[in-house]
Amino acid sequence: RLGRPGVDCYCQHESGAAVLQLQFLINEGALVSASSDDTLHLWNLRQKKPAILHSLKFNRERITYCHLPFQSKWLYVGTERGNTHIVNIESFILSGYVIMWNKAIELSTKTHPGPVVHLSDSPRDEGKLLIGYENGTVVFWDLKSKRAELRVYYDEAIHSIDWHHEGKQFMCSHSDGSLTLWNLKSPSRPFQTTIPHGKIQREGRKSESCKPILKVEYKTCKNSEPFIIFSGGLSYDKACRRPSLTIMHGKAITVLEMDHPIVEFLTLCETPYPNEFQEPYAVVVLLEKDLIVVDLTQSNFPIFENPYPMDIHESPVTCTAYFADCPPDLILVLYSIGVKHKKQGYSNKEWPISGGAWNLGAQTYPEIIITGHADGSIKFWDASAITLQMLYKLKTSKVFEKQKVGEGKQTCEIVEEDPFAIQMIYWCPESRIFCVSGVSAYVIIYRFSRYEITTEIVSLEVRLQYDVEDITPEPETSPPFPDLSAQLPSSRSLSGSTNTVASEGVTKDSIPCLNVKTRPVRMPPGYQAELVIQLVWVDGEPPQQITSLAVSSAYGIVAFGNCNGLAVVDFIQKTVLLSMGTIDLYRSSDLYQRQPRSPRKNKQFIADNFCMRGLSNFYPDLTKRIRTSYQSLTELNDSPVPLELERCKSPTSDHVNGHCTSPTSQSCSSGKRLSSADVSKVNRWGPGRPPFRKAQSAACMEISLPVTTEENRENSYNRSRSSSISSIDKDSKEAITALYFMESFARKNDSTISPCLFVGTSLGMVVIISLNLPLADEQRFTEPVVVLPSGTFLSLKGAVLTFSCMDRTGGLMQPPYEVWRDPNNIDENEKSWRRKLVMNSSSASQEIGDHQYTIICSEKQAKVFSLPSQTCLYVHNITETSFILQANVVVMCNSACLACFCANGHIMIMSLPSLRPMLDVNYLPLTDMRIARTFCFTNEGQALYLVSPTEIQRLTYSQEMCDNLQDMLGDLFTPIETPEAQNRGFLKGLFGGSGQTFDREELFGEASAGKASRSLAQHIPGPGSIEGMKGAAGGVMGELTRARIALDERGQRLGELEEKTAGMMTSAEAFSKHAHELMLKYKDKKWYQF
Repeated sequence: RLGRPGVDCYCQHESGAAVLQLQFLINEGALVSASSDDTLHLWNLRQKKPAILHSLKFNRERITYCHLPFQSKWLYVGTERGNTHIVNIESFILSGYVIMWNKAIELSTKTHPGPVVHLSDSPRDEGKLLIGYENGTVVFWDLKSKRAELRVYYDEAIHSIDWHHEGKQFMCSHSDGSLTLWNLKSPSRPFQTTIPHGKIQREGRKSESCKPILKVEYKTCKNSEPFIIFSGGLSYDKACRRPSLTIMHGKAITVLEMDHPIVEFLTLCETPYPNEFQEPYAVVVLLEKDLIVVDLTQSNFPIFENPYPMDIHESPVTCTAYFADCPPDLILVLYSIGVKHKKQGYSNKEWPISGGAWNLGAQTYPEIIITGHADGSIKFWDASAITLQMLYKLKTSKVFEKQKVGEGKQTCEIVEEDPFAIQMIYWCPESRIFCVSGVSAYVIIYRFSRYEITTEIVSLEVRLQYDVEDITPEPETSPPFPDLSAQLPSSRSLSGSTNTVASEGVTKDSIPCLNVKTRPVRMPPGYQAELVIQLVWVDGEPPQQITSLAVSSAYGIVAFGNCNGLAVVDFIQKTVLLSMGTIDLYRSSDLYQRQPRSPRKNKQFIADNFCMRGLSNFYPDLTKRIRTSYQSLTELNDSPVPLELERCKSPTSDHVNGHCTSPTSQSCSSGKRLSSADVSKVNRWGPGRPPFRKAQSAACMEISLPVTTEENRENSYNRSRSSSISSIDKDSKEAITALYFMESFARKNDSTISPCLFVGTSLGMVVIISLNLPLADEQRFTEPVVVLPSGTFLSLKGAVLTFSCMDRTGGLMQPPYEVWRDPNNIDENEKSWRRKLVMNSSSASQEIGDHQYTIICSEKQAKVFSLPSQTCLYVHNITETSFILQANVVVMCNSACLACFCANGHIMIMSLPSLRPMLDVNYLPLTDMRIARTFCFTNEGQALYLVSPTEIQRLTYSQEMCDNLQDMLGDLFTPIETPEAQNRGFLKGLFGGSGQTFDREELFGEASAGKASRSLAQHIPGPGSIEGMKGAAGGVMGELTRARIALDERGQRLGELEEKTAGMMTSAEAFSKHAHELMLKYKDKKWYQF
């Protein structure tokens, strides 16, 4: 239900049946819905959350059409059998008055007329009902005399009918694309027949048939020709044309093509009375995936700018991000930039749907939702109120060259479709640095500017594809950490990426998936691309999808990782700082050095197991059905004894062809045992090696429980999914699953804090990397940044999901950031370009002792470490039988807590730093990968996920938000004064129709019509009134709302009573006058003169 901008409401029938038709009780705050399970529902719209007051279930007949006359309490219901029933809206009880199909048609007719497709009372006489049947029969039924006054027959099926306001003519739309106009005075044949989109034939030949006209509306104007508006009716030879709405006004015919199929349309008119000039001014068109409103008052028929978020699924949503309590100026800034990018040509009039009232409630902090889409677009939404409003749209695909037919197979064969699809989003609202990663293994960094520029796009290509050779002990000759220059022989800094496509027969190498534009590009105000980083092919193998992403505006560094390793890039100097395999991150404490190399694989396996198989794993309901559920990588014991992996069926796993996969698991060989060579390789780690173990997936890709033998239970625990969809290697790899920049203690017993990068892997390992930045701000643009693993390792069960830090007082520490300044502002550039940094870390000059708490959450447990001593203070095993899908450290009521969403549907909240459970609710079992992919928490006790391909579901676990929810909801019903009907005049009242008033109560009531059969329909009372009272009383303004509604109703009754009293007084005066005249006439007459 949509009203004025900001007023909308979502309701759903409990049965889940499709909605066939809706009928408003105009200006009465109620709605009747007819559903496909043959049930009528009466909704109460006078409360903030509508509820069903009554339901009427038809048992023996199927509902096909409903009609409710203006200011009437009797609803006409047509059925599939051709009968017409009448329902009292107040009591929702069926009347005994029934129009049977065999009474409506002529006795000589031998065939059934079909279902009722139209019902409407005559504008000229309320006592006459027009009934349209599917086979082309139209009956004009006299309700009082209970007989057919006239019948109309046509040889084409009828889809819809509409009256001329004078009640003398009506128009029908037919299945052959024709429109027929009928006159009640000559019902034998149509007064006029037209096929608007049919080809003109020669004389004597029948006009060409077209597609059916599904609905027509015939609206008259006082000062111009009538409007004839219909959907469908196009010629069959134009099969590729899109769905259309045709507007005929006089001799002009305008066809409006739609992007999606038309579900229904409705013409908005100036008057609710059917017997007056309608004066249409707009057409509301409901499409399968959109809602548009066409302005009829202008000759070019522009559309109104839609204030509702109908285009959230314009391209399928692939990821989401939710930010509450953002800087207050961001929404205004994004909106001001987004307005300049909006399409032109909208109607200059206000949005015509203006019902209801919008309440802001007590919420004062701004909220922004960011959605990434399959076509590479990013949308920023204002979510500060209950509704969404789009602020700004960014198209990331503009930095890449368009795909050519010849190049597609060479560079983008790892992605079958949607190569620009957004995979991950990272946004720093304070510095306005925005970063995205795409399915084609690229990362783009954007800066915000209010000025337009034209510049070249700088790009980097990174090789990130490593494996381990046989171990060769060289402890004496190998340095503790290899030279970075030797690690990155192929990392380049270029302006535009170049493809070194090898000739046929040569393995592909150093080829990115997409081509960055090399020419200067015009960038409008808003987010402008500063750097594009692409992973390249290595020895014929495609780059793996990026699984983790983090940006630090204060350090000027972006880090990202996948199932092969980690890359760290300086986006200020546009250089690669680190690019190495995950296993090489442990090298500083490993006595045995290994040289990185590209994995050797069978070419057939490469062709069949590309990691990036399009977006099947992003939006399964819209493209391909993903074969994905859950997988757990069960850790193998260090013992040389081979272990058979056990299987445990997940209650929510999705089996397809005997397999089910995890949202982020990698495909591995089934039922594989460790060979002796593998075991020897696992046991070759040096004494300084951290407790790293290789993992192997279960044979049936399900949630695997730990092995149950006593000797293995101690060292074996459930290993959850890694963060890549599949692997190009048959052995599972240790993927980078979480990254976090922070001022912290890199090594044990450090006395001062320093810039650090926390790296979490799919096997539960945490590596702290030290970042050595230049001290002086001027040197940051010239001096190199040194990135080295610190040798600090922490471990948890399961893949690491999130990090956070707290100071010694328990306050949440925010990562440092750079204060935003416009990079293209000429005035600021003339001044000293000095970066202004905000460091939120605790002071390093505190007392000797631990200064910081580090919170680390994996998909199995959460731990709190004290730094720099690296002591584990608290540990909480969150789940044993399932795994955590999403975890975030959020702020609620000025306190930090850990929020987790588990695959079994539980939402759990834990206190920090003590990790005491505060909330555990079984909210929503994971039944769709869409939920796992889009679920995210934010501050102030809120979260969201994509509940369907077209809808975002917001939820709250904050009691304060629940208490204020009623005040935040808008009012759907605001009573207004009903316009007065036009005076028909003496002659129109005398010759224009029936002068008698039609009393439906007398005709359809139980006294005259009797009771309907109980077996025909069943009345079901609804909980609406009780729920409405609870909802109104739940908010602060509940009592005032109830009092206002009661006063409005009392005022309406007093107004009606006043009108009746005035009428009685007028009648009494007229009676007194006639009596006085009669008395004067016979006053002086004698008795014998009478």
